[in-house]
Amino acid sequence: MNELPVVVIGAGPQGLAAAAHLLERGLRPLVLEAGAGPGAAVAEWGHVRLFSAWPELVDAAAARLLGPTGWRAPVTGYPTGSDWIDGYLAPLAAVLGDRVRYDARVTGVSRRGRDRLVDADRDRQPFTVHLTDAAGHESRVEARAVIDASGTWRRPNPAGADGLPALGERTAGARLTSRVPDRAHPERYAGRHTVVIGSGDSAFNAIHELVELASAHPGTRITWAIRRVVSAGTFGGGAADQLPERGALGVRARRAVESGEVELVTGFRTAELRSDAGGVVVVDEDGRALPAADTVVVLTGFRPDLTFLSELRLDLDPTLEAPRRMAAEIDPNVHSCGSVRATGAADLAQPEPDFYLVGMKSYGRAPTFLALTGYEQVRSVVAAIAGDDEAAARIDLVLPDTGVCGGAGIFDDPASSGGGCCPPSPGTSAGSDLLEIGRAPADA
Repeated sequence: MNELPVVVIGAGPQGLAAAAHLLERGLRPLVLEAGAGPGAAVAEWGHVRLFSAWPELVDAAAARLLGPTGWRAPVTGYPTGSDWIDGYLAPLAAVLGDRVRYDARVTGVSRRGRDRLVDADRDRQPFTVHLTDAAGHESRVEARAVIDASGTWRRPNPAGADGLPALGERTAGARLTSRVPDRAHPERYAGRHTVVIGSGDSAFNAIHELVELASAHPGTRITWAIRRVVSAGTFGGGAADQLPERGALGVRARRAVESGEVELVTGFRTAELRSDAGGVVVVDEDGRALPAADTVVVLTGFRPDLTFLSELRLDLDPTLEAPRRMAAEIDPNVHSCGSVRATGAADLAQPEPDFYLVGMKSYGRAPTFLALTGYEQVRSVVAAIAGDDEAAARIDLVLPDTGVCGGAGIFDDPASSGGGCCPPSPGTSAGSDLLEIGRAPADA
């Protein structure tokens, strides 16, 4: 099997970084991307600015691969998603050349001649990766190992507070979106009423974009519905956040509420969306109804697509759908103060040898992912595939503190006004989730 490629699913930041590490180790990568170009998911939120600075968004092995081309890593500023593609992901994909295959959607991963039930000689068989292209043509490639960096972008959580689509959500159609509004394209929102559902960094970004849009378009109304009550944990880590632009994101949202530019509705658990010619009325589990909206922006998180992995043997946490060994570190029900721990190959390994989930997909439903985390993951995973156990076991990253305290479900308890395990620092407003790439970057 050593002659076979290591298949990487997804040509986003972590997938392309994995390919760079594989090349550096003398291994053969084959990156399979469902979209038409590198960073296809990032392109769909290209107008949003990240709150991680450029040095935190470039993988070290990728930079070494790009160096001989004359490319220079940006050293200052906070790029938008489009800037990230143009200034880094697209040049990296270009250097990788035909090792990246576009319009290649993975529909299944298994072992040659072995379904999930078969033990005999299983780990000596190559992986089989089934594909369809844009025209629907099917094909199959074999691999010595598989790194799934496909993310969660295509699987947004529904508006329904019980994790299922709210009544009427499926028929609300074009009046619903899971994308952060773009003030450069105000047609959908200008002079209209928008309801934003969600309380994470994506929602903070949406509030910022809509407030800026409203300042140029009188008559624009914004309602923000969250499951929490207002507490120390509602608007982010503020000055205590070691990523300053992440802290500033929540501060702007708080100011928009305090100024009256945004109407904040708390303790709201969505149960139904009633659509008619006048708009969409969002109703909570207690029967409380919001004023009819022209657009409902649903930013309630994402979940992984595990359907094409059904023939592999996986050990996933039943709550997060993340690798079991790392679940306690990232579970918002139990995670406490400060930063999560960086994760490596030992945390990500599965009962199926040489198969790894990395990037946002490795976090399952948890909302706590940073690009830095993914780059450390792929460094460790590729070292493990290459047989360098010492490098695979080493953790080279300490993640920045969020300035946030919480745990035991405190962030999602509408009856609670407390701050979890410890009080906020004096002079700060504590309580925000970490960034998930592609979900909620900050506007510098």
